[in-house]
Amino acid sequence: QVQLVESGGGSVQAGDSLRLSCANSGRTFAAYTMAWFRQAPGKEREFVATIDGIGGTPRYADSVKGRFTISRDNLKKTAYLQMNSLKPEDTAVYFCAARVGGSALGAVVYNYWGQGTQVTVSS
Repeated sequence: QVQLVESGGGSVQAGDSLRLSCANSGRTFAAYTMAWFRQAPGKEREFVATIDGIGGTPRYADSVKGRFTISRDNLKKTAYLQMNSLKPEDTAVYFCAARVGGSALGAVVYNYWGQGTQVTVSS
């Protein structure tokens, strides 16, 4: 059973940066596409970014393009989300997700989920 454990959330001011980490317990980490989703209070979970197993071209939601960077370290079996120029509207619980197969934007196709980490951005 694959377990995903996120870390790195917190409370920051607008314009600050945070880096989220997601450790994957799977044996063959490179086989997993990794992704980040977020869910704000009263809203549906939304796609943020994804990167496939071989570190191919990442994909981003339009709302975070140019500010967020997804990456992975296959030796450490960890995915990251570097978040720069944070805005109050980025406030949400951020979830790490994984699936075996290529990158995808829909949450429904991801089989494994972390517990979430809170990111709060104040103005």
